[in-house]
This record gives sequence, structure tokens and C-alpha cells, in this order.
Amino acid sequence: MEKLKFRRILLKLSGEALGNQEGFGIDPKCALDISSRVKEVREMGVDVAIVIGAGNLWRGRQGLELGMDRATADYMGMLATVMNALALMDSLESMNVVTRVQSAIEMRSVAEPYIRRRAIRHMEKGRVVIFGGGTGNPYFSTDTAAALRAMEIDADVVIKATKVDGVYDSDPKRNPDAIKFDHLSYIEALNRRLEVMDSTAISLCMENKLPIIVLNLFDPTALKKALIGEPVGTLVDDNPS
Repeated sequence: MEKLKFRRILLKLSGEALGNQEGFGIDPKCALDISSRVKEVREMGVDVAIVIGAGNLWRGRQGLELGMDRATADYMGMLATVMNALALMDSLESMNVVTRVQSAIEMRSVAEPYIRRRAIRHMEKGRVVIFGGGTGNPYFSTDTAAALRAMEIDADVVIKATKVDGVYDSDPKRNPDAIKFDHLSYIEALNRRLEVMDSTAISLCMENKLPIIVLNLFDPTALKKALIGEPVGTLVDDNPS
């Protein structure tokens, strides 16, 4: 077995990862595909925690454009992340991966309340933990929730799983000449305003020297390569590129 570089990870998923081809709704086949990647990692002996977005179900920006109160729109998004967390939990458990959902917004009939020490204990027992409800506060993204939870559980790395193989200087789907970065410093990511994570999340990781890896989750080898330290995707850390 290959030697692991990272033994506890926070996997940040977009809500669109669970959606259909257009990125909407919850597609059980997509959930199973993600679950198979997580199961493989768990079987390598890696502790896995997950934060998932809600863009497949609700985008607060849409509410704001219609005149909705910002806090209300954000709370709706947080509730939608719990729906996604439950869907992913069901998929993981269908593969015999023991999973717990913890929510920053209490809803005890469907999820545990978020308790840091309990989350760590779950992972020590080999369970996957999915954090729903964002940070529990409006005005913060699920990127920020991922960075925050990663630090709270002493994760070794934040892995942002996307549908592209790293960070580019422009959208590679629209610009065939887009340049991919293999490595960035936190400051470079912030100054260039690259779509790694939002600025609050990057700043939190920078202050705590927590590396970020952006990779394509749907590449069947990418996640495993990252965990054993092979170059994959884009690495963001405190070393100048």
C-alpha cells in the first residue's frame, strides 16, 4: 500500500456535483459515483469529512435578484445543503460506508447537531462525516464552512472537488487557451482573484497554513494520487510558485 501524505481530509463538493447534466436536482447516479470515490479513500485508511454546497437546489443570488432578504436567502441555501447531505449519506450507506450527517442548524430528527468532538470521534471510528447547514450563519459561503470545519477537525488538507482538473486563469470550457496552474501561493490566488475558493476561505487557510488542492473528482485516479502526494490538479499553499 502506498504511503499516505494526508490522513484526514475535508472534501468540499459543489451542489452541482449531485445534479443532472445541467447541474440541477439530485441525480442518484451522480451520488453513487461520488460515493464510490469516497469509499475507495476510506478503504485506504483516510479519515473523511465532507462539506457540500447547494447550487443544484437553490442559489441565494436568485433570491436577491427577486428582492429577497439576504439572510433569508442564505438560510434557504443552508437548508438545501442538508438535503444534499442526506442524499449523499443514503448513497454512501448503500455501499456499506457508515456515515453521519451533522448540521450547523439544529434539526435533530434528520441530523445530529454539529459538535466538534463528536465529529472527530466519528472519524476515529471509521465513519464518514458530512457537515450540512454551512456555518449556521448567513453571509458565509460553503467554501468558508469547509475551511472552518477543516481547521476544527484538524484536517491535513482541504480538497475542493470540481469538474475540471485544477485552477485556470480563465474558464477552460470557454477559452481553449486557458492556462492551468499546477501550484499557487495563497497570496497569488487572492491577488489574481482566481476561482479557487472565496477570499474568506482562502484567508482562513492561509492563516492556519492549511493546504488546498483543487482537482477533478470525476477523474477516477485524481483523489488517490493527491492523497499519496503525487502531483495532481492545483496545489495552493504558503510556498511561492
